[in-house]
Amino acid sequence: MQWAVLSGDIVDSSAMTAEALDAVIQDLQDISQECTLWGNTGGSEILTGFARRGGDGWQIAVNRPALALRLALYIKARLRRMSPDYSTRLAAATGAGELPTSASPETPGNAPFADLNSAHGAAFMSSGRLLETLSGDTLMAHAGGGALHGAFRLADHVSQGWTQSQARSLCHMLPPGAGPRRVAAERIGISRQAVDQALGSAGYPAIMDAIEAIEEAR
Repeated sequence: MQWAVLSGDIVDSSAMTAEALDAVIQDLQDISQECTLWGNTGGSEILTGFARRGGDGWQIAVNRPALALRLALYIKARLRRMSPDYSTRLAAATGAGELPTSASPETPGNAPFADLNSAHGAAFMSSGRLLETLSGDTLMAHAGGGALHGAFRLADHVSQGWTQSQARSLCHMLPPGAGPRRVAAERIGISRQAVDQALGSAGYPAIMDAIEAIEEAR
């Protein structure tokens, strides 16, 4: 099976309390479970998996390689929404992989969800190896190189500048089928104009153009 595998570790985790770090890791696991509903139609089910790696490391996999950039940016937005100080390094890879799956009562609709600690395959190895090379201001990259890696690097630069208020709006608009902005505004409790301003200053229109171009091509 083909997978998008995202491996990461939390930036400056040593400055966080154990409780705060656990909350971040739990949010990442929640994200991986939410992904089972990203475009799930008919018999074409989305499978996801999650694992915590050490104290501050994590790994998420989804059997829709085209979703890699969307998922990466959604993760970035979710962490920034939690705190303006939260971020993660993130190394993505796409390719073959194998992992056991089982229906989990914790996932939406009791969807298949896997513990990635028993996963293996090229995508999982490539993602983990790439993470070990990330340093300095480089927080996000793709192991495949080429145009996809270029898109990840540009998205990395943009997302590092997101504010917490921008992240709140992005979290409502980045998932597939997010719906109109007025609905996001109602859920957040701000005006439609405030959502428009937050998304525009966060680079959302260009980001979505890139995401949709990648997803349509893969």
